[in-house]
Amino acid sequence: MAAHRSGPLKQQNKAHKGGRHRGRGSAQRDGKGRLALKILSKKVRKELSRVDQRHRANQLRKQKKEAVLAEKRQLGSKDGPLHQVLVVPLHERISLPEAFRLLQDKDTGTVHVNEWGSTHSFMLLCPRLKHRWFFTSARPGDLHTVLDMAKVADTIVFLLDPLEGWDSTGDYCLSCLFAQGLPTYTLAVQGVSGLPPRKQIDARKKLSKAVEKRFPDDKLLLLDTQQEAEMLLRQLANQKQRHLAFRDRRAYLFAHAADFVPSEENNLVGTLKISGYVRGQTMNVNSLLHIVGQGDFQMKQIDAPMDPFPLNPRVIKSQKDPGMAMEICAPDAVADMEEDLKVLMKADPDKQESLQTEVIPDPMEGEQTWPTEEELSEANDFLKKSSKVVKKVPKGTSNYQAEWILDEDGESGGEDEYDDMEHEDFIEEESQDEGSEKEEEEEYETMTMGESVHDDLDDENVDDEAEEKMLEKYKQERLQEMFPDEVDTPRDVAARIRFQKYRGLKSFRTSPWDPKENLPQDYARIFQFQNFTNTRKRIFKEIEEKDVEGAEVGWYVTLHVSKVPVSVYEYFKQGAPLIAFSLLPHEQKMSVLNMVVSRHSGNTEPVKAKEELIFHCGFRRFRASPLFSQHTAADKHKFQRFLTADVALVVTIYGPITFPPASVLLFKQNSNGMHSLIATGSLLSVDPDRMVIKRVVLSGHPFKILTKMAVVRYMFFNREDVLWFKPVELRTKWGRRGHIKEPLGTHGHMKCSFDGKLKSQDTVLMNLYKRVFPKWTYDPCVPEPVPWMKSEISLAVPEVDME
Repeated sequence: MAAHRSGPLKQQNKAHKGGRHRGRGSAQRDGKGRLALKILSKKVRKELSRVDQRHRANQLRKQKKEAVLAEKRQLGSKDGPLHQVLVVPLHERISLPEAFRLLQDKDTGTVHVNEWGSTHSFMLLCPRLKHRWFFTSARPGDLHTVLDMAKVADTIVFLLDPLEGWDSTGDYCLSCLFAQGLPTYTLAVQGVSGLPPRKQIDARKKLSKAVEKRFPDDKLLLLDTQQEAEMLLRQLANQKQRHLAFRDRRAYLFAHAADFVPSEENNLVGTLKISGYVRGQTMNVNSLLHIVGQGDFQMKQIDAPMDPFPLNPRVIKSQKDPGMAMEICAPDAVADMEEDLKVLMKADPDKQESLQTEVIPDPMEGEQTWPTEEELSEANDFLKKSSKVVKKVPKGTSNYQAEWILDEDGESGGEDEYDDMEHEDFIEEESQDEGSEKEEEEEYETMTMGESVHDDLDDENVDDEAEEKMLEKYKQERLQEMFPDEVDTPRDVAARIRFQKYRGLKSFRTSPWDPKENLPQDYARIFQFQNFTNTRKRIFKEIEEKDVEGAEVGWYVTLHVSKVPVSVYEYFKQGAPLIAFSLLPHEQKMSVLNMVVSRHSGNTEPVKAKEELIFHCGFRRFRASPLFSQHTAADKHKFQRFLTADVALVVTIYGPITFPPASVLLFKQNSNGMHSLIATGSLLSVDPDRMVIKRVVLSGHPFKILTKMAVVRYMFFNREDVLWFKPVELRTKWGRRGHIKEPLGTHGHMKCSFDGKLKSQDTVLMNLYKRVFPKWTYDPCVPEPVPWMKSEISLAVPEVDME
């Protein structure tokens, strides 16, 4: 009997849905053994009423306002550090002595003048305003001094010309200061009263319009009379302070006085005593101290002498003649207070940070255990049985790798082992000697260029050799733009030897590459974090929450810095500023730094990778030879041979660990000794595992074209090279992909198959890759540059049109 089958018109009833009213059994089945929460993982967010929300917002607003007012009251007060003001004239017509004369008013307060070499500074103590100022100056041409002083200045006063505002030197200085990070600043115009009365209003309107590009929504103050100088002082005292992240988390100090005590063993090294006000954070004697431009040092002790510049002038032992108050100098005041010296802290050897910057590599680390007697005897028997074949192989090639290298007759050492070449990776040299001639040849490929074109210049001051080198750089940069990464296959050296460190990749983005493979010897000297981001967060959290013993912010202290060269003290006596920053944990150790930079628009000279550049990274200043690479989110980053102007690149160097955020400025020293700004940016990370991959493109031309087959020539010039690179995938400029099928003849011709028919004007390409590493050329001592002159700086930075 046949079974009944329902027809297409059978009624379909909806399935029953339990909805919210389901039983306990169904809930247990859906839970599938999951347990209920015992502890809430998140805070219960309490819903506030509208009145409570308004009240809470008022409380937060009041707390922020009180914090800002407390910061204003502490800076320059009797218990806080001096309000440090940096005065920078932005035009050559600005008279800096005239501006200082207006600010040094006896009616305003007591003045103490300091003159250290070429740097002029003075203290202004004003009991009426309950404020203490410390005014310093720096010329825009002295770029290192301006940048170093701006790192510790609370306020910068820019002096502008009433007609032009700033000249080319001032514009260059502003570009550097904006890239480093500006603290609180004020704009003052000098010389408006010297103009005719009819032109004063028009000059101020034109100047305000021109200044809007750099300083939008900022007022211009005048500085021509005593009343205008007093208004400027009130503006400085009441301004809201802007914060720089790299200095707010570290203790720092500007030296008002210094002394040097040579050691008994050597007069060239001794103890440097630095006196000044603690700023930023609490200064701990066990932490390391970085002197800008000189290096890292340890502290022995911290003294707490009496404040030589109290707000009440009656405390200072003044002369009988009150008019002589301006002649009191800071070193004299310190000498008077040495009787009341008190030792605040002494360094604890158990808690003090070490000066070790590098890891001492162990040459035996990573070696295998010593083989047993049985293994040695088996190895000797195997060597006796195997036939010995003498071959000419590259330096550093192992026995296994030598089996894959063909003889001149075209036969390998093994039996029919060449057919498995498609499944093997290419030979890579195990030891990477950066100083060898072979490495130099691979780092700087030889390209076939046209003949150099000499400019017929009649200027006697032009250096012909420097001009020739610069012309060659321009031609290489243009060739790199026209034919990216393309190199000519050498005729005198086999391609399998010339490119033995390179490998082929199926996909640059997705193909695996082990970051720990074939590392250079310099990687044994650096430090690496297991998780750099977590370490940075932990250290910053400890700074905010943990109470550190030491000299509090605002105290006048004397730091005893041990093992300092006498050249640092002589440098200070010549008038250069002496600035010290305390280091966070691990910041003295060497690692691999990655920085994101963009090309400065005022400099167009080609900058090649591995050229020595000068870095301003946060509070540090040093020299290094960087690598350039693309800024992408992948695990591999393509190496760039030149610093391009259109996109941001990542600069990779060996350098001391620095926790971001930190600004980065790159300078290049010219042949005349001047430093030109080439790029600006910020610190990205401290990561030795970031892989910079160099690409080399070999090109060939189709000789005979069939349907999907083609004979390609001029990529290689012998049969062995074609067989060696047979597994690597080919591509063309018009988007075709293919492989090498077999060599033809002995002159490097090869039969290739593609996924479509080639065009006769197409070019066949082969991509080869290898990982590159920066050079270890870190040097913390940077030579002083030649001061910029207006006629010279206009060649690098265009003149700003202020109309």
